Amino acid sequence: MSLLTDEIRALVGQRRVYTAPEPFGAASGRYFGLAIGDDNPLYRDPEHARAQGLAGVTAPPTLICETNQYSGLPMDDEGYAGHRWGIQIENTREVRGGNAYVFGRRLRPEDVVTATWEITDAVEKTSGSGAAMLIVTSRATYTDEHDEFLAENTETIIFIDLGGQS
Repeated sequence: MSLLTDEIRALVGQRRVYTAPEPFGAASGRYFGLAIGDDNPLYRDPEHARAQGLAGVTAPPTLICETNQYSGLPMDDEGYAGHRWGIQIENTREVRGGNAYVFGRRLRPEDVVTATWEITDAVEKTSGSGAAMLIVTSRATYTDEHDEFLAENTETIIFIDLGGQS
């Protein structure tokens, strides 16, 4: 049985758009910097940030891709409150395949972020051990309230056939 069904093929091109209910805020960047152990003064000192040519404080670059504060979605059964495609394939194990990032300008506290997610590809391959794998690729594009490009996150999710095991 193929993991790449007509239902999965139909997902390619599907989009979801989420716009934050408020500006990103300076605290988000400062707290994320603390959480990842990055004490860069760009995230907490407006004078230092301006001396580096920025309008004010900013955030670590990956915060925009790692947060779900823009989505406004409710928590699911696992406590996750962010975007998911809801793909469920029986007798498979879901594995994150990786992420590739492209960054535009730095995030500013006053930015109201819109994230546009799109499924860009779905292919079936065979693993080295002979198991069927479905590889789903999606891309999130992040823009500000003026549609200025902030970042892009391309990620892959892999569904590995368990061969009837559960």
